[in-house]
Amino acid sequence: MLEASNLECIRGERRLFADVSFRLEGGEMLYLQGRNGSGKTSLLRMLCGLTPAASGNIRWRSQPIGKLGETFRSELCYLGHHNAIKEELTPLENILSSARLAQESLDEEAALDALELVGLHGREDLACRYLSQGQKRRAALARLVHEKRALWILDEPYVALDRAAIQLVAGLVGAHLQRGGLAVLTTHQAVAIPAAAVRELWLGADDATQQRF
Repeated sequence: MLEASNLECIRGERRLFADVSFRLEGGEMLYLQGRNGSGKTSLLRMLCGLTPAASGNIRWRSQPIGKLGETFRSELCYLGHHNAIKEELTPLENILSSARLAQESLDEEAALDALELVGLHGREDLACRYLSQGQKRRAALARLVHEKRALWILDEPYVALDRAAIQLVAGLVGAHLQRGGLAVLTTHQAVAIPAAAVRELWLGADDATQQRF
């Protein structure tokens, strides 16, 4: 269970949002939407414990994430707007490195299968600096194929992807939810994902937020 209560975000002298609250149970997903500059990425970083909230609190399994520390991070998969891949490494090296950092078991065969699934067959051993933006995004998203951590937080996962790749990622998120996982994501594209419940939270241009459950 992920619960946010009365979150407030201030950048400089500007308040991006306030009074943001929601609760997600297993199998549920939150679509976070809003115009550029409304604080979407800031809220995602708060949920990951990377950016402190001006006020409010965030709980994972009924405990404050700040007190859980590594216990919380071990259950979190965060994919930011940037791909977080090392340009000098190949897609294969990147996915294996990510698995090691997450202390997850992933052999080379499974990693190659994941890269083939996301459309990088034949480019597994090419340094990522030589890939297109769409291919780099696929290399980053390949880690979701075998990802088992309970909470996925994804910032614009569909950026630079074609329609087939978007549907693939939506299917991966849907399978994660069907296993009882939770997901929070931002997107400007309406993509159907099977879930026990899909919640929407809109960050407005002012303090107000709109929620639909």
